[in-house]
Amino acid sequence: MADAVLTNTGAEERGLARVAQRMAAWTEKWFPDAYIFALAGVVIIAVAALAIGASPQSIADSFGNGFWDLTAFTLQMAMVVLTGYVVATSPPVAKLINRLALIPATARTAVSFVALMSMSVSFLNWGLSLVFGGLLARAIARRKDLTVDYRALGAAAFMGLGAVWALGLSSSAAQLQATAASLPPALLKITGILDFGATIFTWQSLLTLAILMALTTVIAHFSAPQGGAIRTAEDLGVDLDDEPSESAPRSRPGEWLEYSMILPILAGILTLGWLVSQFLTKPFLTVVSSLNGYLLVFLILGLVLHGTPRKFLQAVTKAVPATAGILVQFPLYAAMAAILTKATGHGGMTISAHLAEFFSDIGGGGAFAVVIALYTAVLGLLVPSGGGKWLVEAPYVMQSATDVQMNLGWTVQIYNIAEALPNLVNPFFMLPLLAVLRLRARDLVGFTFLQFLFHLPVVLLLVWLLGMTFQFVPPVMPAGQ
Repeated sequence: MADAVLTNTGAEERGLARVAQRMAAWTEKWFPDAYIFALAGVVIIAVAALAIGASPQSIADSFGNGFWDLTAFTLQMAMVVLTGYVVATSPPVAKLINRLALIPATARTAVSFVALMSMSVSFLNWGLSLVFGGLLARAIARRKDLTVDYRALGAAAFMGLGAVWALGLSSSAAQLQATAASLPPALLKITGILDFGATIFTWQSLLTLAILMALTTVIAHFSAPQGGAIRTAEDLGVDLDDEPSESAPRSRPGEWLEYSMILPILAGILTLGWLVSQFLTKPFLTVVSSLNGYLLVFLILGLVLHGTPRKFLQAVTKAVPATAGILVQFPLYAAMAAILTKATGHGGMTISAHLAEFFSDIGGGGAFAVVIALYTAVLGLLVPSGGGKWLVEAPYVMQSATDVQMNLGWTVQIYNIAEALPNLVNPFFMLPLLAVLRLRARDLVGFTFLQFLFHLPVVLLLVWLLGMTFQFVPPVMPAGQ
């Protein structure tokens, strides 16, 4: 059946893949940039605030005063992408990728192998998984002894972000909830601090991660085209030459440190010493939940792996464009969150309070979990955010979770599990990967849409069943609050 779904006998796909290709063509033509969705979201929320009786002045004040509430977190999320890109493009990782590319023995196992590796790397850093997966797909496509569908390889490389990214260490929502300094005060009062022990590292979350990884790998394997249906990189007109460009030779004495490994090695030693000290003096979960520590390690790791400051800075320059969407979108999410929680209308009620009432009326248990998951997935389809829209959803979702006595950590994970689903349909976050693969979104969406069809019912079943294994724990406030 899977072969029939993704078979190409000529110019067109068949079955579900054909539907998905048409959807991809439609979204490419009609979907505006994600920044437009964020701008529109601000306007819609402002109009909604007027509708509940908030004054224009209170709305404008909330917008302006809240716009920069998340400056630190915005920079941190941009650094997740940048550090992942820098590490993935370093020479040692490139050598590792070339060795890994020799492991698969058949075309189908090559596709499922790329999917599995992409998802595994995504647990560490979703930005790293995009570039790593793309480079691995290209390395396998260069093999002369194996004929693999390049579109299927590319879609498999996207599975780290398309299937499980928000269940990993770089989850925006989990990192935000674990970092008191990054939480807006209004949200901190509702949720308190939730370290990774309450979110990412619960057995329910890890079980969900394992199930989704296994499901994704199996689908990738059996949906990979075979025989005459295969379209290679050569068929698609893709150049697979990945030879790195050499740095310009040193031209003046003042540049010698730029071409020396001394400073990167010393910085690496300092970072390693700091990390050892953190693990010796603080609880394990406190250390691994620290977003600043996580980014420090990845940034210095990238510097050390590139060897010299000059090569490192060249990699950073190439990575910066991939951070643009985060830098300009996240302040708008902060402004939305401020209007939601601070612009009061009739009866002193905010939009957040009204939404919390609505979700609370659903009641606890499985119904609440399923509705929140569906709501997150639909909103994510319209507002691609890389987890940033948690800032918008969290005030009312977490308040309603408290009202119905749903575990707050699992509520964060419901969001995280469902947040990946829209990425399988909306091609926005494919852009960095597409640049590596040199393909178009429509080349991949036929495969990712098939994954979506299987993932959706499984995700809803998991959030419902596993949600019933939790007990409610009141918010834990940081010291001094």
